[in-house]
Amino acid sequence: MKIICIGRNYTEHIKELENEKPTDPVVFLKPDTSILLKKQPFFIPDFSNDVHHEVEILVKINRIGKHIDRKFAHKYYSEIGLGIDFTARDVQNELKAKGLPWEKAKAFDGTAVIGEWLPVSDFEDINAVEFSLKKNEKIVQLGNTSHMLWKIDELIEYVSKYFTLKIGDIIFTGTPSGVEKVNANDKLKGYIGDKEMFSITVK
Repeated sequence: MKIICIGRNYTEHIKELENEKPTDPVVFLKPDTSILLKKQPFFIPDFSNDVHHEVEILVKINRIGKHIDRKFAHKYYSEIGLGIDFTARDVQNELKAKGLPWEKAKAFDGTAVIGEWLPVSDFEDINAVEFSLKKNEKIVQLGNTSHMLWKIDELIEYVSKYFTLKIGDIIFTGTPSGVEKVNANDKLKGYIGDKEMFSITVK
């Protein structure tokens, strides 16, 4: 399986990092080794002093597809979830300054937190899903899929132009504003609505 990540999909997050608003979705990949194993802590790597949390709605692909039209995209997933794209911001900024890819900052071991999954049928509107991240019991990120620049079905259409989507692939759909540094012993809990989707400790 592969993990396809979308960057700069929420206007307020673009502003907080002083990035330019893209004309197309920003796409990057994570390997399967980036997945944080269940019930394991996230370890801050020794090559970064500024790892940030980025909470995101996830989409799990359930059939093979290529060049998927957005009007059929809803047939390619039946569950959504919540996760974190951990990012070594200091490393990313160095790479961006040199015009280099981001993988060293975003795809190292443990950077992909994948929480529980919920059936799409649980939601009245997949484009109006509220989600949040608590750090040490304080809400630090609050988002709603209605604020995405590119909605889920548009993202599936776009990425399937470049990559064949396969069963089990996961799309990280972008993070809202509120990203910030994590520190050892932080407790992170993610929610869709009021349902807890994951809980991890930072080491």
